[in-house]
This record gives sequence, C-alpha cells and structure tokens, in this order.
Amino acid sequence: MTPPTLAVWKFTSCDGCQLTLLDCEDELLTLAGAVRIARFTEASSAISPGPYDVSLVEGSITTPEEAERIREVRAQSRVLVVIGACATAGGIQALRNFADVEEFRSLVYASPQHIGTLATSTPISAHVAVDYELRGCPIDRRQLLEVLSAFLVGRKPDLPDASVCTECKRRGLTCVMVADGTPCLGPVTHAGCGALCPAYRRGCFGCFGPVQDPNIAALTAQLRACGLSEEAIDRAFRTFTHFRQETAT
Repeated sequence: MTPPTLAVWKFTSCDGCQLTLLDCEDELLTLAGAVRIARFTEASSAISPGPYDVSLVEGSITTPEEAERIREVRAQSRVLVVIGACATAGGIQALRNFADVEEFRSLVYASPQHIGTLATSTPISAHVAVDYELRGCPIDRRQLLEVLSAFLVGRKPDLPDASVCTECKRRGLTCVMVADGTPCLGPVTHAGCGALCPAYRRGCFGCFGPVQDPNIAALTAQLRACGLSEEAIDRAFRTFTHFRQETAT
C-alpha cells in the first residue's frame, strides 16, 4: 500500500512553525515511516510533484505572488492544514493593516520600487478553504502530532476550544491578573500552549487567537483596572492575531 504524501509549504513567516515539526525528533522519525514526505524544503531539497494527501501551510499572504500560489497549493492538496498565527490570523506582520504600507516600504528598503507587496497581511482562510487550523506562535507540537495522527487513522482530530485560563487551572497556576495585577489575555485566548507564559508569571500575549465567543468587553474592563491605557489595550489585542481579534470584537 502506497503511504499518504505530506507537503509543507512556506509563505510570509519566520519558519518557527516548520521548526516545531523538525523538533518532534523521535515522533518525526515515526511519522516518516507512516507517510511519504514529498515536499519539505526546510528539511530537504528533494521535492516530489503533487497532488498531496496532506499539506501543512505556514505563513500569511502578503504579496500578489503568494495570493496566486496558495490557490495552486489548495488545488494540489486533499487536506489543507494551516499552522501558526501567521497562517491562521495574519501574524505580527498584519500590523501593517493599521498603517500605510507604502510608508513602511519607503522607510525600510533602500530601493522600495523593487518590492512587490500587498497593503495587507491576511490568513490563508481569507483566500482558500482550509480543513484544520493549528494556532500559536509557534504552534504546539502536541496539536500538530494529534492532527497528523488523526489523519493517518481516519478520525477527526481533537482540538478543543477552551481558554488558556482552563489550562492554568489544570496546572494549578495562580492567576497572574488576580494575584499580581499583570495584564493577561488568557480569558479570551484559545488554549493549546499549556499556559506557558502564566507558568512563568507572565501574562498571556494571545498568540493562539481568541476562543469562540470571547467576552472582550469584560476583559477590557479588567485590563483598564490593571492600569492599561486604551492605546495599550488595542495594541495588546492586535499584536499576534489582529485578524481574528478584530472579528471577535
């Protein structure tokens, strides 16, 4: 029996989510025995032509070329899984969506006329249909392995929609917002990181994006009580996943 094929694609991103796949180490060796990795340029220059059974897509759409290429990737992929804050919500580079990209381009590049870019950075789902989303900056390796394992055995992956606060409770962590007055987006942020930042007495930065039906108004009032200005609150919500946060708001 021919094993299913896996392809990994990069759009505008830092490669951190692809590195999470490489960091799976022993699990990746097991995975390599169950699927044929047909395209993964972060790990190998060998590329096999599509179509592919599963494609993992990292990065947001920020150029006209990328907008065209993601449609080609979708056409070649039976299952399309987008990974990371860039692919699911535009990423940090989506901060351009609140400013003048032409001004940025003129200030950053010595020859801005040679830079082809879109005025916005948008998630993959804004351009093509996606089958599953793995959030985070970077993604959590356990969720990645869950999706790939579920695909191999033909079941739906278990990707719960709970908040980071739930993970804090499970770990027995003290709430940093209640105990320390530290601003935290945990109440409205999708679980998946294992409450990494609160475990080190830091507030959640929201890199996994909002849960379904987040209570933004209640959290905003609490952030004001923590001393944040309206500008700081806006900045906190927009940093990693502005596309999702603006929709939630």
